[in-house]
Amino acid sequence: MPASRDPAAYRLYIEARKVWRSKIGWQFTREEATRILTDVKKAADLGDWGARALMAHFYLRGLGVLESNHVLDADPDKSVEIVRMAAKAMQPWGLYDLGVAYEHGYGGAHYDVDLAWAYYLRAAQLGSPEAQMALAQAYSAAGRRGDEVIMLQCAYQQGHGPAAYKLAIKAGVNGRYQEGIRICQEGVKFGSSECARDLRIMFNQGYWDRDSDEEKDALRPLGIKVDAERERRYDAIYDALQINPDLKLSRLDQVLPLPPAVLPPWSGVEDAVEPESYDKPTY
Repeated sequence: MPASRDPAAYRLYIEARKVWRSKIGWQFTREEATRILTDVKKAADLGDWGARALMAHFYLRGLGVLESNHVLDADPDKSVEIVRMAAKAMQPWGLYDLGVAYEHGYGGAHYDVDLAWAYYLRAAQLGSPEAQMALAQAYSAAGRRGDEVIMLQCAYQQGHGPAAYKLAIKAGVNGRYQEGIRICQEGVKFGSSECARDLRIMFNQGYWDRDSDEEKDALRPLGIKVDAERERRYDAIYDALQINPDLKLSRLDQVLPLPPAVLPPWSGVEDAVEPESYDKPTY
């Protein structure tokens, strides 16, 4: 990504994205959907790469799931046109998305699995967490467990929620419960609804995966037991992340710390959300 971005274009994009992430797709009015599309497209035309990436998504999926709010038909060719532009600029997300297009053969990208994996590899080398996750899955299928974990760690260190969830599950399955729970908490900060769900389950039932005395005995010293208030807070976070996976809950430990810390007062999910920065916007 470029080192900086135009503040006006960024503000136009980010405000439109906030509206887009504020509801489930069928809840938007036509007026709201039209405003989202208009503002994101304008920001994209002004050169904001975040807006361009979101327009690529809109062109791929369409915008408006009901007849009453449908404002854009899917157009994979236009989506891939934006993605190719990003890939030419060696932006990791563009390289990854172009790999997806070649793997599935749409938008003018002919079906070519070898070319798709070449794009995935380059995107992963340049830091795309989605590409690193794709490689992790491939390494897992090939039995290369060490390489799989390395790729998961690369994505996790960039704050990628799905990578946190995978690593947490691996730790839990192998009996490293303290590590798994800590990673799960980090995953919630990154916006992983799966991590929030699993922590909610733990404080609902007093165990993670296996309803066994062995697992309960291992978790009890870590403070994992039936806890209605912790369950309620993780449940609220899970619901919020289902609507808006862009949320970053950097203040989570201040309002919902893991045991044995005492829970502080709580007025809602917004207490855990990272305050908006008013510094000059960067990528």
